[in-house]
Amino acid sequence: MSKGRRIERMNLDWKFHRGDEPGAWYKGFDDASWRSVTLPHDWSVEEPFSEEHSSGTGYLPGGIGWYRKRFDLPQDLQGKRVYITFEGIYNNAQVWCNSYYLGKRPYGYSTFTYDITDCVSFGDIDNVLSVKADHKDIADSRWFTGSGIYRDVYLTVTDQIHIDQYGVFATTPDVSSEQATVAVQVRLSNEALQDETIQVTNVLVNGDGEVIGQATDAWTVLAESGTEGHATIVVDNPKLWSPDSPSLYTLRTELSKDGVLIDEVQTVVGIRSIQFDANKGFFLNGVNMKMKGVCVHHDAGGLGAAVPAKVWVRRLTALKEMGCNAIRMSHNPPAPNLLDLCDSMGFLVIDEAFDEWEGVKNKWSTGHNVYPPKHFGYYEDFPQWGEADLKEMVLRDRNHPSIIMWSIGNEVDYPNDPYCHPYFETMTGNNDANKPAAERQYDPNKPNAERLATIARRLAKYVKECDTTRPVTAALAFPELSNLTGYADALDVVGYNYKEQFYEEDHQKYPDRVTLGSENSSSLEAWLAVRDNDYISAQFIWTGIDYLGEAKGWPVRVAQAGFMDLAGFKKSNYYYRQSLWSDKPMVHLTSMKVDNSEHGARGRWAGGVPHWNWAEGDQLKIACHTNCEEVELFLNGRSLGIKHLIDAPKLYLTWEVAYEEGILEAVAKGADGNRYTCMLRTVSKPEQIAMHVDSSDLKADGEDIAHVEIQVTDSEGRFVYGSDDLIELSVDGPGEIIGIENGDSQDLTPYSSKSRKAFNGKLLAYIRTQQAPGRIVVKAASRGLQPAQVEITTV
Repeated sequence: MSKGRRIERMNLDWKFHRGDEPGAWYKGFDDASWRSVTLPHDWSVEEPFSEEHSSGTGYLPGGIGWYRKRFDLPQDLQGKRVYITFEGIYNNAQVWCNSYYLGKRPYGYSTFTYDITDCVSFGDIDNVLSVKADHKDIADSRWFTGSGIYRDVYLTVTDQIHIDQYGVFATTPDVSSEQATVAVQVRLSNEALQDETIQVTNVLVNGDGEVIGQATDAWTVLAESGTEGHATIVVDNPKLWSPDSPSLYTLRTELSKDGVLIDEVQTVVGIRSIQFDANKGFFLNGVNMKMKGVCVHHDAGGLGAAVPAKVWVRRLTALKEMGCNAIRMSHNPPAPNLLDLCDSMGFLVIDEAFDEWEGVKNKWSTGHNVYPPKHFGYYEDFPQWGEADLKEMVLRDRNHPSIIMWSIGNEVDYPNDPYCHPYFETMTGNNDANKPAAERQYDPNKPNAERLATIARRLAKYVKECDTTRPVTAALAFPELSNLTGYADALDVVGYNYKEQFYEEDHQKYPDRVTLGSENSSSLEAWLAVRDNDYISAQFIWTGIDYLGEAKGWPVRVAQAGFMDLAGFKKSNYYYRQSLWSDKPMVHLTSMKVDNSEHGARGRWAGGVPHWNWAEGDQLKIACHTNCEEVELFLNGRSLGIKHLIDAPKLYLTWEVAYEEGILEAVAKGADGNRYTCMLRTVSKPEQIAMHVDSSDLKADGEDIAHVEIQVTDSEGRFVYGSDDLIELSVDGPGEIIGIENGDSQDLTPYSSKSRKAFNGKLLAYIRTQQAPGRIVVKAASRGLQPAQVEITTV
């Protein structure tokens, strides 16, 4: 075998037990009756919704769960170093290896690694990992967290002399289109008993596999010690990383002893420069640009928090098509594979650490802003673990070119929640009539908001100890006060949440400060505040995608602010945003009754619904979202007139028309002179099911997945938007259904069920392969509808 580093994914063949089992830490414990699961795994979404659980986390349970995994290590690895890495366990994770206790990690979003060299056996003797996740406080968050080992696990084997974890850090201090410098910092450890001389080689490889530069040096590493060194590689005519052209390189860091490779780490590198200017905004590679961003949480509806990378590929592709170029990871460190995708697909990223510090926030458990709140959360662990968790995030993620800011917190300055200040004798910014008067008033017995400045300075210092190439930011809920307490002064870039009204005034007050929108509504006005002000470089809209939790109250279990629903299906407001953000010509039609509000069906915004099935004579408002300069609307071939976008104050076009059966068509004229069309047509009743799979060839590795989209259609195969037929799914062959989602915020069908109603005519199923090649057949059936099936080949 190779004498270099060995990394093995450890996601398959885990044993799982729901509930406490105090003896399960013991290697010899009998787990034969436990269920087999594949990671990532989230037990919360396997169980029924119940009103007894928290609205904040989507009415799903927490509790305790145990995992056990058997593995072996070949005899020829004897004498190597062995490490186990968990990318995320929610939460209060405790880990044992062969009955040896390794430790506890409270924060459910942190990646952590244990050196298990002294605990493992080699050869024919099995090793056993035991993991306990204790998510006892289900109201510990304002959004759905998931429960269990919900991210990847891997085993790493190295030589006694090796590159440290996070021991390679590549930066690009000098960048131009003609030449760039890649600066490499490498940190080594020698855990052997004698000094060694090691050859350290850094090789930079482009996307075509060509070596474009390298640097080699000899280092002496003392016994049972470590050392750090630097190298520089000059790149001529580099391909610069950007959202429009996310070019990537691979840095291969090699250690050799006596001419033999003993360790190797590969690091993805993007050559790019970032700059923030208080007056002119953000520059990437010297080019001024606006960040058209969204905030995202980490769940995917029916999959819970256990989200495979391919699910994010589908979601990010849709966001990219919308014109989005930036993502804020709210409000916790994301899965590493999501950051990998942001690198390769081209998204600018705010990497965020915390939603609360040492002060506990209100956690709504019976509905949003419904009193009394619960007071569980990370605050219990922040004083002891905050530094470690923040540094872990920065060290783990600092090589990602997509990341342009580190956020140390979200809305920790929310008024009276819990920090208070004499500045507000009466709570004017939080005057919800449903809240007790005491919640809106100054309370000198609560923590003083001036404390936040002290904590923020300390957290910013921790970040700078790990990375000085990116600014530190935070999302301020109450900048009116945080500008006075010194909290804002602790930041390099100040994020304002929903406070566009202060942009101009505060720019005059603090002319040297960089300010942007860190969390914003999807209103047109919020976007114009960015578009029309050079000194505001970004907005991050809440949210890109619907998410479980932060729910208004039973039976609503979902926050519905997204441009896409839980299934990743596009809502009407997706197309409005696309018309504002995308440069690619587009046109989209919706309809609604004239006397309706701007809100359509449940969970679907604005400007109507994408169908043409009404009652004869209904008076309808037609909304056309487009970035083309003019649109002509036709009803059954009859022109209803031409309208120009320049004349539309809301930047979308409208017509009023009496309904008649047939075809409604918009014909748009783009700036390129081409014509673009969108059509709505009257359809008949539901008659059949249509299915589409996004990938019909998968790997038989037990982890690969495909999305199967299901639609209800009429007899001619035309999509029936409003249908809600109950659809039953089944699978034949070496595959399984791991989740079904329709996007309906009030559907309380357990996610473990293999049947679910279509919502507005659609349903999504996630199919995962097993560890055997063959043919997977996914079938969909519904009473009164013609069934359908799709086939997937696994090799």
